[in-house]
Amino acid sequence: MELVTGGAGFIGSHLVDVLVAQGKSVRVFDNLSSGREEFLAHHGDSVEIIQADLLNYDDVKAAMAGIETVHHLAANPDIRLGTEVTDTDLRQGTIATYNVLEAMRVSGVKRISFASSSAIYGEADVMPTPETYGPVKPISLYGASKLSSEALISAWCGTFGAKSWLHRFANIVGSRGTHGVIFDFIHKLKADPTRLEVLGDGRQEKSYMSAEDCVRAMVHLVDGVDEDVNLYNLGTGDTCSVRRIAEIVVEESGFENVSIEYTGGKRGWAGDVPKTSLDVEYLFSTGFVPSMQSEAAIRYTARALIDEIGL
Repeated sequence: MELVTGGAGFIGSHLVDVLVAQGKSVRVFDNLSSGREEFLAHHGDSVEIIQADLLNYDDVKAAMAGIETVHHLAANPDIRLGTEVTDTDLRQGTIATYNVLEAMRVSGVKRISFASSSAIYGEADVMPTPETYGPVKPISLYGASKLSSEALISAWCGTFGAKSWLHRFANIVGSRGTHGVIFDFIHKLKADPTRLEVLGDGRQEKSYMSAEDCVRAMVHLVDGVDEDVNLYNLGTGDTCSVRRIAEIVVEESGFENVSIEYTGGKRGWAGDVPKTSLDVEYLFSTGFVPSMQSEAAIRYTARALIDEIGL
C-alpha cells in the first residue's frame, strides 16, 4: 500500500490518480486545511482517507500500518503565508517531515518520495540550475523548510537504511489549483474584469510544469531509479514570465480592454525569487519527456481554473 500525505491537495490528488491507475492501494493522510475531499471523490471507496494532522505523531504512526512507500507532499502550500506567521513552514514542513520519518522508522517503512522545491536554490547565479549547484541559500522560509526536510531525509537514509526520492519541483500548475499566480489572476478578474493587478514588475521568470507531468515524473523516478538518495529537478527546461502569464489569463478569460497594471519592484513579495530556471537534463536522461512546456501548461491551467472557478 502507498501512503500519500497531502493526498487531497492540488498535486497530491493528481498523484493519487496515477497510483490508482497503476493498480496500487492508496491511503491518503490529509488535514484538509487546503486539500479537498472532492478532489478524490471520483475514486469512491477505493482510496482510504485519514483526516488527521502530521503534527500529531500518534496519528502518523498509526497510518504507517501496511505501507510500502510514503509519498510525502503535505506542506504549507502558500510561500507568502510564512512571511506573516513565521513558524508556519517550520511546523508544517520540517517538523511534519520529522514525524513522518520517525513514524516510518519505528514502523519499518523504508521508502519515501518527497516533494521538495526549486525554492531551495534561492537566487542562484547559475541558470539553468543543476542539482549539483551549491551552496544553496534559500531566501524564503518555505525554501528553508524544504531544504531542511531534504537534509533530514538524507540523514535518515544514511543512519537507518531508508531509501528516498527527492523531487525539486518547478512551479507546478494545473486543474484543482487552490493558490498561485494563475489562481490569483482569475479571482482578481472575477472581482474586476476591467483591470488586473500584477505584483512586481512582471519580469519575474520561472520554470513551470503541469501537475499531470509532475506526478508522472515522480512515479517514473520512484519506479526507475534506485540509489539510496535520488535527487532530481522536475521541470520542462524552459521558463515563462509573469507578464506573459497575465496576458494568457486575460486572453483565456474572454474579457476585452483589460488594463494590466504592475505594482513595481523585481519581487512579487518578500521571499519571492525573481527568476528560476531548472536544469532538467538529469531527469530527461532517465527517459522522461514532459507532455507540455511552460507556456502550454499555463494556458491549459488557465482554461481549467476558469472552468472550475467560474468566470
